[in-house]
Amino acid sequence: MAARTSPTERQKRLGSELRRMRTSAGVSAESAAVLLGTDRGKISNIEAGARPISADRLHALALNCGCTNDAYLKGLVEMARPGGRGWWEKYRGALPPGLLDISELEEHALGMRAAYSMHIPGLLQTSDHALTLFRVVIPQLPEREIALRLAHRVERQEVLDRDASPPYTGIVHEAALRMQFGGRSVARAQLEHLLKRSEQANVTLLVVPFDAGAFPGAGQTVLYAEGPVPQLDTVQIDNSHGPHFVHSDVQLAKYRAHLDWMEGIALPPGKSQDFIHNIARQL
Repeated sequence: MAARTSPTERQKRLGSELRRMRTSAGVSAESAAVLLGTDRGKISNIEAGARPISADRLHALALNCGCTNDAYLKGLVEMARPGGRGWWEKYRGALPPGLLDISELEEHALGMRAAYSMHIPGLLQTSDHALTLFRVVIPQLPEREIALRLAHRVERQEVLDRDASPPYTGIVHEAALRMQFGGRSVARAQLEHLLKRSEQANVTLLVVPFDAGAFPGAGQTVLYAEGPVPQLDTVQIDNSHGPHFVHSDVQLAKYRAHLDWMEGIALPPGKSQDFIHNIARQL
């Protein structure tokens, strides 16, 4: 099969895990190529996410690298499995690839935790709130792309509404709740939407009030997506140039601690709902 020209973040992640497995076992790329009956160049492409790997070859590589973690191996096989086109693929070429990578990450997550200081989490935004944000991007977006981004955002949110939706914890700072993006009526409707979402069995909404004080990564937007095993968790961070994905053991531990800290200083779910309701009444 021909090499991919633009691998997705999930495909690149699989390749990086295979490289880590191989190098940790002290297996050279040349030895891996001989083992899999291919050439070194194709091993490089596999580890870059640019070329697929079959389940049989993945099992053979794992066996020769001494991988005994069955749950981890099963997760890798699932990542390597050829699948149908995800719903986000219809936006490919029309929206930045990073936005589609976020959709794919959320689609496969077994659980999600998100922390927002200045914004409402994307999965919990109303259309009017999201539209307001899309209209203040620099450089300004053309109307067609704004419409596409809004449609994509709405479809992303469906991940929380399925029969087997993953558990989702949203940690939102009071600053984000008091932002009147779109004006008072849009802001009030957004807060009411948050309250409605927080009633879902799979959604937990926690508020960090101003008087909770300092916390790590203040101002940073973090999405922690859980994989089938902790080694396959992924953190997605927003920045001005688009989403950034990290998954090293050190970074995963750092952001788990970050989110644990914020959950520890946040109001519990019931008090968080009351807090949001009080802000909405003031608008």
